[in-house]
Amino acid sequence: MTERPLADRIALVTGATRGIGAATAIALAEAGAHVVAVGRTEGALEEVDDAIKAKGGSATLVPMDVTDYEAIDRLGGALYQRYGHLDVFVGNAGILGPVTPLGHVDPKDWDQALCVNVTANYRFVRSLDPLLRLSTAGRAVLVSSGAAHKARAYWGPYTITKAALEALGRTWAAETVTGNLKVNLFNPGPIRTRMRAKAFPGEDPMTLEVPEAAAAAILALCLPSCEATGRLYDFPSRKFLDFQPPA
Repeated sequence: MTERPLADRIALVTGATRGIGAATAIALAEAGAHVVAVGRTEGALEEVDDAIKAKGGSATLVPMDVTDYEAIDRLGGALYQRYGHLDVFVGNAGILGPVTPLGHVDPKDWDQALCVNVTANYRFVRSLDPLLRLSTAGRAVLVSSGAAHKARAYWGPYTITKAALEALGRTWAAETVTGNLKVNLFNPGPIRTRMRAKAFPGEDPMTLEVPEAAAAAILALCLPSCEATGRLYDFPSRKFLDFQPPA
């Protein structure tokens, strides 16, 4: 990439160890951003760092479980001390949870899905919102799922938490509509990831889009030129969708 539209900007990506998160971290770095890559596995983060360096980019690695909420608070403080602001936040970390009837979901699995898919993103919003507002063009993208709109049987924890994530993102967007911060949701659709393989073990992964394709679309939402906010970008249809009340 010869043009670097995110040169001198700081971007934070959660779930950056593999799949869409790793591909997005690499794409943002290639676009010129210094990437703060957050993930649970240090070795996997180092592989992402190697890929970023190979493309001439730079990164700071943050091995961290996103349910360590005090660590999220410390990270926000550290970013302020080091950079004084944040330009991009991509909330990608998420888990599938059990695929089973709601009445069969173990309370521990329910709590974990809520903690990772919803509460962790709220804690990142709480910690990073002031930093993003200090950017000349703050951009936030929360990775959702088409499951949030389908209420598919047996997918309760994932469906419900992704629906809650979308409500969180829309609320945040409404609260920031008059400033420089733009907040959008992203539905990747079927992507060749480990989570997808777990959810659909009989599916041929070679028929699916690769994470790098989704990452390119997320990158576009992170650019200063993206003025949309409070909307859902649907990657399968390659367009923004408006949220509609029930008919």
